[in-house]
Amino acid sequence: MAFSADLRHCRLLGLAGTAALALGGETSGALPVRDLLAPASARAAVGLVGVYFGVVLLIAAWALLGRLVRGPHPPAPRDLLLVLAVWAAPLLLAPPLFSRDVYSYLAQGAMVDAHLDVYAQGPARLGGPLAGEVAPVWRNTAAPYGPAFLAVASALSGLTHGGLPAGLLGMRLVALLGVALMAAALPRLARHSGTDPAAALWLGALNPLVLLHLIAGAHNDAVMLGLLGPGLVAARGRWPVLAAVLVTLAALVKAPAALGLLAVVALQVRSGRRPLRAGLTTAAVSAATTVTATAAAGTGYGWVHALTTPVSPHNWALTSLLGRATGALLGRLGSGLAPLAVPAWHLLGLAATAVAVALIWLRLRPRPVYALGLSLLAVAVLGPAIRPWYVLWGLFLIAAAAPSTPVRHRTAALAGVLALAVLPGGGPADPGQLVLAGCGAALGMVVLWQAHQAARAPLHGRTA
Repeated sequence: MAFSADLRHCRLLGLAGTAALALGGETSGALPVRDLLAPASARAAVGLVGVYFGVVLLIAAWALLGRLVRGPHPPAPRDLLLVLAVWAAPLLLAPPLFSRDVYSYLAQGAMVDAHLDVYAQGPARLGGPLAGEVAPVWRNTAAPYGPAFLAVASALSGLTHGGLPAGLLGMRLVALLGVALMAAALPRLARHSGTDPAAALWLGALNPLVLLHLIAGAHNDAVMLGLLGPGLVAARGRWPVLAAVLVTLAALVKAPAALGLLAVVALQVRSGRRPLRAGLTTAAVSAATTVTATAAAGTGYGWVHALTTPVSPHNWALTSLLGRATGALLGRLGSGLAPLAVPAWHLLGLAATAVAVALIWLRLRPRPVYALGLSLLAVAVLGPAIRPWYVLWGLFLIAAAAPSTPVRHRTAALAGVLALAVLPGGGPADPGQLVLAGCGAALGMVVLWQAHQAARAPLHGRTA
C-alpha cells in the first residue's frame, strides 16, 4: 500500500487502531458489572463495531511495519520500541478487553491478602463486590496460578485496599512491565540465536496478540514471559544461577514455563559446563527458589494440586472439541462411555504433547531457545484448554530464534487470525454480535482501501 511507505505512517495507523479499541471498549469491553450494557443496546453495538474496526487497523499497521522490517532500510530496534509505546498508550487507561480474567486475579490477590486458601476455594468464598466481577464459570474454581503471581496480586490488593479502578490499573501496569521485559530480552536472544533483532521485536513484541491480550487484557502471561525472556538471556551469559531463579519464578506464575529449565541446562552445556553439573545446579537453584517463593507468598503448596484445576466446559482446544464430538457420537449410539470421551481426549493430548516435546528436543538440542518456543507452542495447541494469548508462549521465543523465514510467516499469519478470535467482552458470542464484529472489520477494510486509493491518485496524476 502506497500510503504505508514509512515508519511514521505505520505508527499513526496503529495508534488509530488502538485508540478505536480503547474508545469502543468503553461500551463493549469486559466492564465492571455495574457498567455493563445489554449486548443489544445501541451503545454496546457501536462499541463492538469500533473495537473490530480498530483491530483491523492495528493488524494492517503491524503487517505494513513487517514490510518495513524486511525491507532494504529496516527500522532500528529502538524505533520499534517507540512504536510499541505509541500503540500501547491508548490502552493504558482503557477498560479490560477480551477477557474478565483480570477480575479473577484481583479477587485471588484479595483472598491471599485475607489469608483465605486460594487453592481450595474460589473467589465466591471471598464474597463482596470483587467476587461478583469474576466470570460465573470461575467463581467457585481454585486458582491455577503459582505463588509468585499470587504474591504480586496480594501485594497489589494491599496497596489498593481492594479498590476496583486502582486494582485494574495496577494489574495493567504489572502486565506492561512484563511486556517491557519481553521487549528488552528479544533483541538479545535474537543476536545470540543469529537472527534479526528488529524482526524478533516485530513478531514477538509488536504483534497484535501482545497488545490485545497482554496489555488490553492485562493477562499474567505477560509476567510469565517477562521473567522467562531475561532468564534465558542470563543463561546465555555467565549467570546460570540467576537464569534458574528467573525461569523458576516464571513457572511459579504459570506452570508451562517450567520447560524453560531444559533450555537453561542446554545453554549452560553449550557454554562448556558439564551436563551433570549444569543439571544438578539448575535443579537445586530451582528447588530453593520454589521453597522461598512459596514461603514468601504464604499460599502453601496447594498450587501443585491446583494444576489440575478444571478447564472451561466451553473451551475450544483441539482435544476438547474432539472429546465433545466423540461424546456426542457415543451418546447417540447409546454408549455409557460418552462421559469419558472428553477426559480420554485430554489424556491423549497430554501424551501427544509429551511425545512432541521429546521429539523437538531430540532434533533441536543445538538450538535450545527455538526448541523451547516450539515446545511451548505444542503445549498450548495440544493442551486441554487454549486461548489466543496462549500462543504467545511459543511465539515469543520463535520470534527470537526461528531459523527460517517461512516459520516466521506462518507464525505471523496465525497471530493475525487469532487477533480476531475473541469478542471484547470476553464472553461467548451470539449471532448478532458476530454480525456487528464483521461489520466493524469490513468498515476497517473499506477505510484502508480508500486510503490506499487516495494515496495512489497523486501518483497516477503525475504519471499522466
